[in-house]
Amino acid sequence: MIKFNIPCVTGREQIYLQQVLTDRLFSGDGAFTKRCHVWIEKTIGCTKALLTTSGTHALEMAALLINLEPGDEIIMPSFTFPSTANAFVLRGSKIIFVDIRPDTMNIDEKKIEKAITKNTKAIVTVHYAGVASEMGLIMEIARKYNLFVIEDAAQALMSKYNNKYLGTIGHIGCYSFHETKNIQCGEGGALLLRDNELIERAEIIREKGTNRSKFWRGEIDKYGWVDIGSSYLPSELNAAVLYAQLEKSKEITKNRLKSWNLYYKKLKPLEKAGKIQLPSIPPGCIHNAHIFYIKLKNIAKRTHLINHLKNNGVIAVFHYLPLHSSEAGKKFGNFSGEDKYTSIESQKLLRLPMYYKITEEDIQKVVDLIFKFYSQ
Repeated sequence: MIKFNIPCVTGREQIYLQQVLTDRLFSGDGAFTKRCHVWIEKTIGCTKALLTTSGTHALEMAALLINLEPGDEIIMPSFTFPSTANAFVLRGSKIIFVDIRPDTMNIDEKKIEKAITKNTKAIVTVHYAGVASEMGLIMEIARKYNLFVIEDAAQALMSKYNNKYLGTIGHIGCYSFHETKNIQCGEGGALLLRDNELIERAEIIREKGTNRSKFWRGEIDKYGWVDIGSSYLPSELNAAVLYAQLEKSKEITKNRLKSWNLYYKKLKPLEKAGKIQLPSIPPGCIHNAHIFYIKLKNIAKRTHLINHLKNNGVIAVFHYLPLHSSEAGKKFGNFSGEDKYTSIESQKLLRLPMYYKITEEDIQKVVDLIFKFYSQ
């Protein structure tokens, strides 16, 4: 059986976990959390990184930081996970869904401006499969209309746009370290910030609405409740696992890119024959090989291929059902303009097995089965 995903383990997780167990310091913002913060800030290049309990919670913190009020509107793609929308719906916002580009499955930057109204507060862009949205134009639009840009970079650690790491270009960036991600700690996330005012408030929101962080730094002699907030600090156990993986992030990314390129090379003849479509990486984008997908003719063909692979010991899956067509999406949002690509392209997409150290033999088996499917 070739699994769809096997969470990465580098080998140093047990050493770091044992250190936490020996020190008996389990709660958040300990030594390993601080190491993770420093690694992200220095390697990725943001002013401040704050670990969170999940990528979802990083998005929720972003929604709190931009002071949303009921009736505010948030522009985002419909082709994304519910967490992207939930974080803002929880603050009473209305979601305005915009169509995607068929080449990257990211928000169509040229459709954003028409979706802006007097109630628009932010643009949330999702970097699907670790491939960058067109951040240049998105930031231009945001400056023109004085909007926040929040990067849902859950899948995009180590990916770049014009030589800048994703998550550092907008006002706020959000990472996920869920076990399905390239770098994982089971459950975890991070908030990336570059504005000092947002940083100070983020520390308070993350610490249950208290100024405890200032107290621990010796900036005040006692701490108290000063703002809204919640408990967004991950355990040191999670941070220890995460740090072991951050240390090896370049190696992990290199290995995944090798597998991604192997899939691409071996499946290229099927694309040339007009049977499938392969992923597209725009100029100026460096991706992290988070996902390798193919697109088929339609949903029926995809279903048949999924069953064919499963019957031969390979697990492949499709991805998001567009949010605007879901029960909650209809309740909490509207689609701006025409759904030209979101629904139809999402029905074609099929994700193939991809994980750290997947073998060339397994990739070849998957490829052979796909060729066999099209030869029948």
